[in-house]
Amino acid sequence: MNRSLSPDRPLAQLRGAVKRYGALTALDQVNLDIRAGEVLAVLGANGAGKTTALGLLTGRLSADAGAATLFGADPRDPAVRRGIGVMLQDGGLADTVRVAEHVRLFSSYYARPRPVAETLALAGLEDLAHRPYAALSGGQQRRVQFALAICGRAPLLFVDEPTVGLDVESRRNFWAVLRRLRGEGTAIVLTTHYLEEADALADRIVLLAGGRVLAEDTPAGLKSRAAGKRVRARSALAAAELADWPEVARVVAEAGRLEVTSPDVEGLLRRWLAADPALSELEVRPLNLEEAFLSLTATAADEVTA
Repeated sequence: MNRSLSPDRPLAQLRGAVKRYGALTALDQVNLDIRAGEVLAVLGANGAGKTTALGLLTGRLSADAGAATLFGADPRDPAVRRGIGVMLQDGGLADTVRVAEHVRLFSSYYARPRPVAETLALAGLEDLAHRPYAALSGGQQRRVQFALAICGRAPLLFVDEPTVGLDVESRRNFWAVLRRLRGEGTAIVLTTHYLEEADALADRIVLLAGGRVLAEDTPAGLKSRAAGKRVRARSALAAAELADWPEVARVVAEAGRLEVTSPDVEGLLRRWLAADPALSELEVRPLNLEEAFLSLTATAADEVTA
């Protein structure tokens, strides 16, 4: 790893990165910066380019055009990759090797690894240390994969869909460990389909769609950029009646109430109150991250097909 990297320079970068698989362009002129001490969430639907971007940054793939750098050097250099920890979706670990043995082996690849006991504790594996990997549940195996990513005290951590298969308590514990690592100065790149996870953890979010960067902002910033708000109310009108109004982007009937996503809340409320003066239990809220994600990607799709 290049220890002379300026503290003001990103730990890893994509610059104009392009990656093609035959006729498919998985990444198209993507720019991305990863900075010390932050959690960067890379979000997008399946096929958006998230895994390809991580592949370039971790040296598992080569760009067809543009550049990928890791600590100011080539990510494909094994010496440079010793500065990262990686948790992929497919662990590919030996079934008969015990948990503590896996951690001990991976720790030996790093110059200043954590004590094995500390790594096991952070990953919630103390009681499973002597169990063979094949004897673990899917969620327990994910915890082992996480332990192997953090055992080396790497300054940059990549975690790809880390909480798939974890129960709610394990997921919350995982979040707490990521926050601790960030507090210690570790940069973390997170991909996840759980948007509440990105909302809870990320300092910054990059939203990919069709291999391009659609938006980059804080979670709050992305929510403010998405068009619309949520309106909930009890109404005598049917959802189908509101669906045709120009102020309505989406309407769902749920538990006797209507929930409407609208880019023009003031216009919606004027029309709704005129059509139903008995409207009650009215609530107006900003979009959550999932709704903002859907709004921004839908807008992008409309622009592409226009």
